[in-house]
Amino acid sequence: MTIRMRTVHTADLTPADLRAARELLDAAFGGDLTDQDWEHGLGGVHALLADDTGRLLAHGSVVMRRVRYRGRWLRVGYVEGVAVRPDARRKGYGGFVMSELERIVDHAYDVGLLGASDDGARLYTVRGWRLWGGKISALGPDGIVHLPEEEDSTYVRPALAGPLDLGADLLFDWRDGDVL
Repeated sequence: MTIRMRTVHTADLTPADLRAARELLDAAFGGDLTDQDWEHGLGGVHALLADDTGRLLAHGSVVMRRVRYRGRWLRVGYVEGVAVRPDARRKGYGGFVMSELERIVDHAYDVGLLGASDDGARLYTVRGWRLWGGKISALGPDGIVHLPEEEDSTYVRPALAGPLDLGADLLFDWRDGDVL
């Protein structure tokens, strides 16, 4: 079987591409993907891995976010919607998608960040992503909101910003639904 990686901005995805990606994510996350979760992965660059018949095997996207770190707002490549079809797992496809997303993060953003489930964390840690150890908050409509539930699942990949103090506080921009 031949596989093909394609990177494309959301604006250039066809309705069929969007349907296929959403269906893959719904299947991969067992129906737990909300409409807001789906929306969070739109507006950036998607990595789409398909087989020689065009069937989508894996997906991930990177969208821009802003995070305040030590008094400076960083341009963040935030990784979203990384998933592999349930019937295509354990073949390295998630790693192929992450390689492409990491290339984008490394060349276009100050830093890469993502939120990982317990099941997904190993994919990131073996690739050098590190668990953030500091306080996580977001700047909400009514001020700063502490997000302690995100403090054991937020991972970082330093890019253009260079070394970071993993114990420092992070203040994320706000978005509806799950902030991270």
